Amino acid sequence: MAKADAFSAPGGISVDRRPSGLAGNAKLIAQPAYQKLVAAEPFLRRLIPVLIVIFLLVVAGLHFISLMNWRDDVERNARSALALAAGQLIEADVAASSPQELLEQVSRTAALSRGHVLAFTNEKFVVSAVTPRSTRWYGRALDEIVSGGQPLFLFGEKAGVIPVRIGADDWYAAIATDRETGRAAAALIPQDAVYAQWRRTVSLNVSLFVLTASVLIVILYAYFSQAARAQAADRVYLEGQQRIDMALVRGRCGLWDWDMVRGKMYWSPSMYDMLGYEPCDAMLSFGEVDRIIHPDDGNLFEIANRVMAREIDQIDRVFRMRHASGLWVWMRVRAQVVDPDAAEIQLIGISMDVTEQRHLALRSEAADLRLRTAIENITESFVLWDASDRLVMCNSKFQQDNGLSDDDVVPGAPRAVLEDRMQAFASERRLANANGPRGGVTYERQLADGRWLQVNELKTRDGGTVAVGSDITQIRQHQDKLLDSERRLMATIHDLSLARRADEQKAQELAELNRKYMKEKERAEAANQAKSEFLANMSHELRTPLNAIIGFSELMSQKLFGPLGSERYEEYANDINSSGTYLLGVINDILDMSKIEAGQFSMEREEIDLCPLIRETVRVVSLQAAEKNITVETNIAETLKLYADRRAIKQIVLNLLSNAVKFTGKGGRISVRARNASGAMILSFEDNGCGIPKHALKKLGRPFEQVQNQFSKNHTGSGLGLAISRSLAELHGGALKIRSTEGTGTIVSIRIPSSIKKRPLSQPIKVAA
Repeated sequence: MAKADAFSAPGGISVDRRPSGLAGNAKLIAQPAYQKLVAAEPFLRRLIPVLIVIFLLVVAGLHFISLMNWRDDVERNARSALALAAGQLIEADVAASSPQELLEQVSRTAALSRGHVLAFTNEKFVVSAVTPRSTRWYGRALDEIVSGGQPLFLFGEKAGVIPVRIGADDWYAAIATDRETGRAAAALIPQDAVYAQWRRTVSLNVSLFVLTASVLIVILYAYFSQAARAQAADRVYLEGQQRIDMALVRGRCGLWDWDMVRGKMYWSPSMYDMLGYEPCDAMLSFGEVDRIIHPDDGNLFEIANRVMAREIDQIDRVFRMRHASGLWVWMRVRAQVVDPDAAEIQLIGISMDVTEQRHLALRSEAADLRLRTAIENITESFVLWDASDRLVMCNSKFQQDNGLSDDDVVPGAPRAVLEDRMQAFASERRLANANGPRGGVTYERQLADGRWLQVNELKTRDGGTVAVGSDITQIRQHQDKLLDSERRLMATIHDLSLARRADEQKAQELAELNRKYMKEKERAEAANQAKSEFLANMSHELRTPLNAIIGFSELMSQKLFGPLGSERYEEYANDINSSGTYLLGVINDILDMSKIEAGQFSMEREEIDLCPLIRETVRVVSLQAAEKNITVETNIAETLKLYADRRAIKQIVLNLLSNAVKFTGKGGRISVRARNASGAMILSFEDNGCGIPKHALKKLGRPFEQVQNQFSKNHTGSGLGLAISRSLAELHGGALKIRSTEGTGTIVSIRIPSSIKKRPLSQPIKVAA
């Protein structure tokens, strides 16, 4: 509520709202305090029982503390009286003529109660006098009567007053002794006698406290009974208010009350809930509400001015208000002035959240636009008629196919009128109904420009008709082509039947040729086998006399049996030896080649240290290389290993090194390298010899093939070295490659896999013929 004396209305009119009289001022001042009291009332109501309990506890605590202090005073006084009585007795005992009379005199003069017991004892603590006489302690030892009093018997008055037990009762006892005679005076009193008055007072206080608490409880019960009835009334009011608020919340509505004079506005909780703000009971200012209204949807000041000017007395508008999350909520506001004739204008109304309706309308509009755009962009013609055969919508393709203008296709135009304005069809044929029980019809129409259309008409659920026309010109043309192709196909089938008979005749001829080929192939294989066996046998037969020739020629060269006579004989013996050795090498190569071709070359794989094997082979050809002053270099790691047949690898290296030395001129260079690459060992032999022509590279590696050029035509050989090396490499699953430039040099590479499967001995290797 506003607190100023004067309030400025939105229209600029100043209205005096100053309270009149003392009561009005008091009410204005007390209103905030009253509102706070009303807000705190439930808390205070729950606090009353707590305050009463606290009050009772405080009272009980104070009485308890007071009674306990009194009890301590009673105990302190009783102890002091006992100690004083024992001291008086021991001091007066010296002058007393009769101890019994002394005890009775002290008992009367010391203001002791009837419960006190006074006694004299000798040095052995045997009771010699006691009062009252009814106490039957005379002649008995005091330490036997009193239990728990050992400090008293040992230290006397220095022990003070201590609690002891006599029989089943608790007592306080004090003893004073005479150091000269050893006699003792004792003063005792039961604890029940000490606290008797205190217990009576405690009982009285407890009774008064219980009575007070009972009265307060009765008052509290009456208060809560009245409060319960008030709460029931409040609950009925709140339930009614909650039903109204729930109805407003569920209906997405809110109530508001606009005090135009004060510029304040009240919102119901449902209004806050719709906009996502925290509800409050305070009145909202005019500016606070205006700030959350979208500026494009209206001016709250303008509305207020018109209401204050009495131009309008009601409002029915739709505008956007900012949600707490930052979004805009569409609200429809309806309000009415309560009393148009009153001096103070008050506007009461209801607000409804129409965001979903607005979004639904926008989505419907967007969906309609998308539908129209999709229909417009399809390649088929489209038209929709309602149940009365009036135009609803169509696309431009429908206009083009039927020659209609934009003025013709006005929504609501009769179908009969539009069909009269359409261009005439060249032909039209109704097809069989293939659209099921929905009453559809299909037409094939040829337009005036020669195009063909297939028009499908279907009934809609509301009784209308939708027609979609597809261009089937290409399909029709394709059908015509198919008919023509069918005629040509029949002619081709006739020609094929003739060709088939010719093919059958050719197949018979091919079968006869295949039979002859298989027969010749068997003969060739038998001849090849015979050749291999002949070469093997021939090589074996030739090696025996050659060994004798070589051996005897060596003996003649060494002159073991004396000189030959003429020097020419020595030359002839050397020539015989070198020729026999050369011929034996050729025969051995032929024999190895024959074994390889026949699949009889056996291999035993093992792990080989490659570097020592290469060095050993280099030493074998080093003599030939030294004669031509050829440098042989090796670049092989000491740890390089290979899993292969030692004899085959050695033969490959020896053949390739021998070829390199043979075809390298004087002063040349040969390089041997080995490396691991991609799971295989690569051996490379590079020389700077005469090289090989490019056209001859393809035939190298075949048995008995040699290349003759101006550099190599004077070298002898069988041409089996490369063929054997290639075959042995292939037996290991590898390969041999040659790269060469005539006049520059040659590089021969052998690739041996690190681990391969053994080739079966029964499978001969294929050597290019």
